Amino acid sequence: MAQVRNTVSIPVGKDQAHEAQFVSFTGLNDDKEHLALIFKGADNQAVPLVRLHSECLTGDVFHSARCDCGKQLDEAVETMAQTGGIILYLRQEGRGIGLYNKLDAYKLQDSGMNTFEANNALGFDDDLRDFSVASQMLKALDVTEIDLLTNNPNKTSSITGEGIKVRKQTSTGVFYNRHNGHYLSAKVSVANHDIDLKEVAI
Repeated sequence: MAQVRNTVSIPVGKDQAHEAQFVSFTGLNDDKEHLALIFKGADNQAVPLVRLHSECLTGDVFHSARCDCGKQLDEAVETMAQTGGIILYLRQEGRGIGLYNKLDAYKLQDSGMNTFEANNALGFDDDLRDFSVASQMLKALDVTEIDLLTNNPNKTSSITGEGIKVRKQTSTGVFYNRHNGHYLSAKVSVANHDIDLKEVAI
């Protein structure tokens, strides 16, 4: 059974202007070091706003323009710093295929494949992430009902199947640039992500 291991307060955000409680866990079903970031106000929300964010070293740390991950994380931090909420930072790089394989997939994408075709060409399914661990983390935090910040319907169905009630799903912003248009388009056409691309040129 998953339990909270430790909690420590750390300044976060672009200017370190916000503060979040970083929570570590024991007993998670994949034995990875996932984190919850809890922003002030979440403990006063009967139904907290939650973001399930999968680790993306290239986007989160190095601000790669090939995806929208870093922008989504920045949005979640800024939003929850104002409203309260919980970010579950899941160590599932490259939709679960790992960093090196993700870079191999990038090479295939340079030859014309979309992100899912590249993963398939490497012998992986479209998405290997297991969101049941997010449900374990929420239950360890005594959270059983949430508002979910995501444009990925699979996240909603996965955690509801694990006993977490999603009262409302709110899409993230659309973080289009000239480098990630085909990536965003593939997320819509293949994985049914709720991203409105009508206002941008793909």
